[in-house]
Parts: sequence; C-alpha cells; structure tokens
Amino acid sequence: MKISFEEVLKKAQSYKADMTKFLRDMIKIPSESCDEEKVVLRIKEEMEKVGFDKVVIDPMGNILGYIGHGKHVIAFDAHIDTVGIGEIKNWNFDPYEGYEDDVHIGGRGASDQEGGMASMVYAGKIIKDLGLEDDYTLVITGTVQEEDCDGLCWQYIINEDKLKPEFVVSTEPTSCRIYRGHRGRMEIMVSVRGISCHGSAPERGDNAIYKMAPIIQQIEQLNKEGLAYDPFLGKGTVTISEIFHKSPSRCAVADGCWISLDRRLTVGENDKTSIAEIENLPAVKAAKAEVKMYQYERPSYTGLLYPTECYFPTWVIPEDSIYVQSLKQGYQKLFGKDPIIDKWTFSTNGVSIMGRYGIPCLGFGPGDEKEAHAPNEKTRKEDLVICAALYAVIPGLYLENLKK
Repeated sequence: MKISFEEVLKKAQSYKADMTKFLRDMIKIPSESCDEEKVVLRIKEEMEKVGFDKVVIDPMGNILGYIGHGKHVIAFDAHIDTVGIGEIKNWNFDPYEGYEDDVHIGGRGASDQEGGMASMVYAGKIIKDLGLEDDYTLVITGTVQEEDCDGLCWQYIINEDKLKPEFVVSTEPTSCRIYRGHRGRMEIMVSVRGISCHGSAPERGDNAIYKMAPIIQQIEQLNKEGLAYDPFLGKGTVTISEIFHKSPSRCAVADGCWISLDRRLTVGENDKTSIAEIENLPAVKAAKAEVKMYQYERPSYTGLLYPTECYFPTWVIPEDSIYVQSLKQGYQKLFGKDPIIDKWTFSTNGVSIMGRYGIPCLGFGPGDEKEAHAPNEKTRKEDLVICAALYAVIPGLYLENLKK
C-alpha cells in the first residue's frame, strides 16, 4: 500500500475545525477520575459519526473504537479523565467553558489529555477517507481512572478485555516529540505508633510525631544522595507528599503518625528495592515503623471495582526499535525534518502497557507536559493536525517495516 503523505497532511489540515470543536465539547464536560461517563458517550458519538467500524464501552467504562479487521493489532491510547480545577482564582478563564483563539484551545483537559483523543479519532477518519486500511486492526482507546491510578485501565483491558496489541502509542502530551520511556513510581506509607497521654505531662507518653521526625530527615537525605541514576531517565527520587497523625485530642500526645511517599523509580529500581531502602533507614528501624505499599480501591463510574497495588513500573523502548523508527519515518516524511526523541517527566498508562506486560509503548501527543494539572491549561490547534496526520500513517509504516 502506497501512502500519500501530502494527502494525509492535507486531510489533517482540513479537519482542524472539526477537531477543535470536538476537543472543546470534551472540555465542557467535567470528567474527573471515576466520573467520565458523559465524556465517554460524547466520544462514542464522534467515533460513530466519522465511521469507525465498531465502538465498544467495556465493563470498566473504557471506550474502544476499532478501524479495520487485519491480523496485526495496534492501539492508540488517550486517558479521558482529568484532574480537578484546583483554586479557581488561579484561572484567567472558565476551565470548562474554555476558550479558543487563532492558535490555542484552553480548558481543563486541553493538553492532559483530551487533545490526544481528538487527534486519534480524526486519524481514524483520515485512514477511512484515504483507504489506508491494511492487514491491521487499529484500536483507539479512551481510558478511565488514569489520573487516579495510571495503568489500571490497561490492566483491565489486557486481563479482562483480552486485548493485547503488538504495540501502543500513548497520546499523552509530548509537544509533538517522540517519547520512548519514563520513570516508574510507587506510593508508599510509613507509619509509627506511640502512646497517648495528657498533653500537660507529655513525659508519660510516647509521641509518634517525634518518632517520625528523624525518619522524615533521613528520607530527605536518601533523596539527595542515596538513589540510583540512569543516563536517559535520570535519577530516582523520593518525596514526602502527605503527613497525618492520630491523637485522642489537641490536649494529648499523638499515638499515631504516618506519611505518604511519592517514589519515582529509574532503571534498576523496583517495588522490592524501594521498600527495602526505607525499611533499612536507621530511624525506621529505631521506631519499629511499618513500611508498606498503598492499594488503590475505588470503583469506576460503572461501579466496577478492580483493586491494584500502587506500583507503576519503569519502562524504556530502545531508540533503534521498529516502533520508534516507524514513528520517526512518518514524522520525517510528513514534515520534512527529524523529530526530537525524548522521555516524559511524569507517568502514563505505559507503566502497565510496557512496564507490567512488556507490550512496546511509546508516546506522541499534542500539547505540553508543563500544562498538565496547571491552571489556564491550553494546547495548540496545530498540534492536533500534526498528531492526526502522524497517527494516520503509523500503522501502514509499521507493517512496511515488518516486511523488511
């Protein structure tokens, strides 16, 4: 099959207004994690309108749109939940009404990451318009609960929907660069126990907050000098994200204290090594603190409960792999220049796709990573065009490369 890259780019440009309208419609529908039903139904409407061969909403609430019927299964993924809006006073415009000008579209989810969904759907239309179907089945997934628990949706898709693509393109924001990995992460709890007593005589008790203090200091030191480093992904990190306590009253010594750790994992680090690092801190041993991983147990909007441990493994794809090279070739042929190849700072559904299951995954998406979770979030209209064009040619180029 011969691909006319000029025609693909022309088609993508012609759908800029359609993608803009679709993205603005999604932004107008609040869709925080576990409350995505209305935006899923809006996506279903658009997929059916542009001519997808099949559209399915699975029991978790993920939407899967199919193009083609070939034996090679390829998937493009966008999570369609968002974080909340945060402090409304930090926004210069209504985060759900959004805005657009000649260059930008603004609103919660514009970059993170409903823009990716808009480009994917219209890539499907371009494939249909230009007859680019081949011996592949392209599955466009709009996945839920990613902001709450990245990769949980793909645990369900792989284990329960029995969908195992040959490779997956994540459309999280990359500033239209090719991303081939990112650090993993964990959510860890460290807890200590004390003995309460009346606050007027604290020497009678054992203050759990005081016992936690040296642990906090040693975790800070661990982050500065004790974690692994990788030339591509950078160093592992750990930070304390939350602190809690338990006490009979404000007039009593605290009998419990616990902290949450955000642990970012570079190459060579995993759940077992990271738990052991905390357990081996002298202050943790002295306080006989308990160190354990958090569990995620929150039902999706359909009511389905699919618990998982809060461990999200690191992953990297080699730059010379057929997957990276297929995207690189498409970018070169469409835009006449070399793409930038890099990595994400944050975490994506790739933690399950590649990290847990070893299914090759890489990223290419509209918008900027720095816009994610920020007030006044926006994306560029031209990014939607660039991404739709590249998405449309990736499956055909991948098949060509398989034959070489």
